[in-house]
Amino acid sequence: MKSRIKSCTNMKIGLIGLPTVGKTSLFNLLTGSDIGITGFSQGKVEAHLGIAKIPDERIDFLSNMYQSRKTTYATIEVIDVPGLVKGSSTGQGVGNQFLDNIRKADLLVHVLRVFDNDNVIHAEGSIDPMRDIETINLELLFADLGIIENRIERIETSKKVTKENLAELEVLKKCREGLENGLLLHNIDLSDEEKDILKTFSFLSEKPMILVANIDENQLMEKDYSGRKSLIDFAKSVNTPLIELSIKTELEISELDLEDREMFIEDLGIIESGIDVLAKTAYDYLGLISFLTAGKDEVRAWTIRKDTKAKEAAGKIHSDIEKGFIRAEVCKFVDLKEYGSMVKAKEKGLVTLEGKEYIVDDGDIIEFRFNV
Repeated sequence: MKSRIKSCTNMKIGLIGLPTVGKTSLFNLLTGSDIGITGFSQGKVEAHLGIAKIPDERIDFLSNMYQSRKTTYATIEVIDVPGLVKGSSTGQGVGNQFLDNIRKADLLVHVLRVFDNDNVIHAEGSIDPMRDIETINLELLFADLGIIENRIERIETSKKVTKENLAELEVLKKCREGLENGLLLHNIDLSDEEKDILKTFSFLSEKPMILVANIDENQLMEKDYSGRKSLIDFAKSVNTPLIELSIKTELEISELDLEDREMFIEDLGIIESGIDVLAKTAYDYLGLISFLTAGKDEVRAWTIRKDTKAKEAAGKIHSDIEKGFIRAEVCKFVDLKEYGSMVKAKEKGLVTLEGKEYIVDDGDIIEFRFNV
């Protein structure tokens, strides 16, 4: 039977990059939207917002097992902003609007164009992903550097400097030095205490980042393209995930019926959809996991941060469940899948009762006991 899909989210990823690299196509693919695209550098001047479902085979399995009336996947909000140009950090193009929108994101996805297409003009006139990385990084860097220098000046010229101000000043100077040496803030070695001091600024270059190389179908088949080794080496050097994704091909696949889709995927030798890989990578990179609730009414993934305790996880469902928390009845998904039912998993002693201090694992199937 077909289940209705519902979603809720509070985590955001921002798609960034130069114009005509494929950001809006990626947005359409992630969110199921149908936003028009342009083959020219001028076009979009406002951000688009949408919801991306996080693919989860566990949810699919449970929904089929329980024949649930409703299926709810974990989701992430996606922000597609206008293409950056040189000088965006100083207000060139739609730079200021871009900065305002992207500050709301928890993670940035930098889309890099590595495919050639004479009908789609590249903003810089040629394909060079390493140059494009430098262009975007410099805009993020300059935007943050301007804020840091203004804040340092305000503290140093203030008549009353508190102990907290001095601690902040020390961290800001460390960040300024790193930025001046070409490092983004998320590549600077900062302690948890130092990161806490920076939280109120919403610095752009502090946000974690994923690189997406937008390839064409031939490059997908050949598993190669010009500059691939340099891109891979760079991603490793800055500890940043790199995903190779043929956005155009995956859009075409998404429009096929199921039988044709499976044949096309097999012909291309695709083991897992690139868009699934991206969604899962973003979810994991944000430090998120899902615990699951399952029954005939609904199978649902609940998004929490790693190392969340059972009582706090209960509050994700409803504050009353957290307040009246007694125990959490927990079964690992792998155990339920192996034995085929909760009854058999209980017979094997694989369903446990956990207290409020239990650290929830990814894929835990939980039923909370509570008293209001």
